[in-house]
Amino acid sequence: MQTGIIRIHTLVLLIFLVTFLLVTLSNAQTSIDTPQSNLLEEVQVIGILPIPERLNAVEDNTIFSGKKNEVIRLSSLNANLVTNNSRQLFSRIPGITIWENDGSGIQISIGARGLNPNRSWEFNTRQNGYDISSDVFGYPEAYYNPPMEAVSKIQLIRGAASLQFGPQFGGMVNYVIKRQVINKPFSFETQNAVGSDGMFSSYNAIGGNTKKWNYYVYNHTRKGNGWRENGYYEIRHSHAYLQYKFDERMKVSIEYTNMDYKNQQSGGLTDVQFEEDAQQSLRQRNWFGTPWNLANIVFEYAPVKNLSFNLKFFGLLGERNSVGFTARPNVKDTINRILNDYNERQIDIDEYQNLGMEFRSIYSYELYGGNSNLAFGARAYQAETKRKQRGTGNSEFDFDLKISSEKFPAEYLFQTKNIALFLENTFNVSKNISITPGIRFENIGSSIHGRANIINGSDVNVTPQTIERNVVLTGIGLEYKINEKNLYANLSQAYRPVLFSDLIPPATTDIIDPNLKDANGFNAELGYRGILGKYLNFDLSGFYIQYNNRIGTIRKFIDNDPLKATYQFRTNLGKSTHSGVEAYVELEALKSIVKTSRFGSLHIFVSLSFINAEYVDFRTTQISGTAPNIIITAGNLKGKKVEYAPNQIHNIGITYSIGGFSTTFQNRMSSEVYSDATNTEKPVADVTIGKIDGYSVFDLSAEITFLQKYNLKAGINNLTDTRYTTRRASGYPGPGLIPGDGRTFYISVGAKF
Repeated sequence: MQTGIIRIHTLVLLIFLVTFLLVTLSNAQTSIDTPQSNLLEEVQVIGILPIPERLNAVEDNTIFSGKKNEVIRLSSLNANLVTNNSRQLFSRIPGITIWENDGSGIQISIGARGLNPNRSWEFNTRQNGYDISSDVFGYPEAYYNPPMEAVSKIQLIRGAASLQFGPQFGGMVNYVIKRQVINKPFSFETQNAVGSDGMFSSYNAIGGNTKKWNYYVYNHTRKGNGWRENGYYEIRHSHAYLQYKFDERMKVSIEYTNMDYKNQQSGGLTDVQFEEDAQQSLRQRNWFGTPWNLANIVFEYAPVKNLSFNLKFFGLLGERNSVGFTARPNVKDTINRILNDYNERQIDIDEYQNLGMEFRSIYSYELYGGNSNLAFGARAYQAETKRKQRGTGNSEFDFDLKISSEKFPAEYLFQTKNIALFLENTFNVSKNISITPGIRFENIGSSIHGRANIINGSDVNVTPQTIERNVVLTGIGLEYKINEKNLYANLSQAYRPVLFSDLIPPATTDIIDPNLKDANGFNAELGYRGILGKYLNFDLSGFYIQYNNRIGTIRKFIDNDPLKATYQFRTNLGKSTHSGVEAYVELEALKSIVKTSRFGSLHIFVSLSFINAEYVDFRTTQISGTAPNIIITAGNLKGKKVEYAPNQIHNIGITYSIGGFSTTFQNRMSSEVYSDATNTEKPVADVTIGKIDGYSVFDLSAEITFLQKYNLKAGINNLTDTRYTTRRASGYPGPGLIPGDGRTFYISVGAKF
């Protein structure tokens, strides 16, 4: 079935490519034979607004020339914004892998080009241009994302983001919150929804501006029982923004965001349990919550016409709290006959305290008769994580984080300090050609100390470690403009420091390599994008990523003596490469034929990606026999597929709109993946590793706007009620297969005054 779906998607791509070539030839013929006139230029009125849009060459004191980027303006989409449906939000962005933990939309987990999507940790994740993840370097998981009803647009920059934003392999994703800059002192927006499984959501916001002041405040609440059993959730987001404009050149703003939620964890399933009933849950006492606080102060100033800068001061106070019965899914959570009660639950708590400053500036100048732009800036950042693990909780059912002992068996303190400088310059060699070289310097310090365990009442402390390194990253981008089209190419180094989890031995007998190296590599891409014939929006590109110094575990003999026992040794073991092709084509079919908007508009889009992510070197070991006759056999995973890297990810959709009505029907298809580097086909006993089948899911959504103030939105997610899964969890949100939601619906009513 999956092969048939792949063939259909490939056929559609060929049809679009033929259309692409025909429009190109037609456009070329017009430019030769027909003089351009003002009348012809006005045809743009019935053309298309690109979805996704693209960032300008220079925007927000940042250079984007020659970089692959996409901007998703949410007001242009028919998508389920109520529960942050990721496959609909990112359907027009090729190469995006998605993990679906549940249908609550509390967390968005995306990856790009075969990189792991775990809480978007291969991206530099931001809100309004500042960091929102737990620790950008030591623990880059994003437990927070804003409600999409509050988001104006999502900016996504691929790999070459490293020079101006950070060293991440995946690039940068930025959620831009609405600001409601209008010409009246007060406005009110409300959007209220109900849906399947007791879902209720309410978003309410006020905003306005005067000559000097601009403000925006929203509150969002959402709760539901979840599609699966034991999937209850409730979440609240609050946000306040205030800006004062001294004059056209100078302004200052402050914003604060608070999120709090609790989410019941349905847990994972075995493959057999998944086939029997994907909605079932064997865990009813597992809970998860992450109270989150973000603050940001921004000063913007343009002292002269060709120079501008902004200065941000930002901070984060957050927690990651979980309580539950953490056994594998083939172990039921039932009454313990010895205790005559349920087993006590495990409690894990993280506390985050981060502070940062970031300065960005753009200087425009003339060089050899052309305009050039210099982007430069600096960053200072520090983060502190207090991690408390394996606490013993009670045997109850509620979200209770009290432990029965005086202290947690494991308690660590992780600290990160970072200073960065970057410089990037766009040289406009001619009217159509630009070259953008850049360089970034990173100083990163990581430290760890604390308690790994308590044995016989005595603390077993980890060996304190401090790692400090200086890293220089370079890159270059090229762009060649052809009317409304352009060729782009770039090459940029990438870098990922050793994570905190890599520095903690899973067991007291394990050993961490004292010379453990950070991952490094580079991103490269070549593409062609633009608008053809006013009706065809496209972006075709190829990419290549090299990911060096991947970390893993091998077996070694104690004291290198084959007569002694073995131990696990965590070290750098190899590298992987990610290569492929990404294609996005969107055609305004009706207007390309009838040249009028009388019959509405019909947009057909295809977002395709073909990815080959594999290990080119990765050492392994296997042991056999018993002491003193243990044998360690060396192996290599060369040629194995990278975990959670599908060979193909395809999205096809069609949107029809007329007047105030629009509707979108779309299909997402993702091919099979492996959940471990050894590419295990059949699941092991605890089902945390094993192949995951590909899937194809359809969604339908619609919106009608009337009287220019009111709207009615509705949608059906997973229209055909497909049973599918996107991941196998080894920990959160419960070991085993995590099913995607079956068919659900929502209906939302809103107004703006």
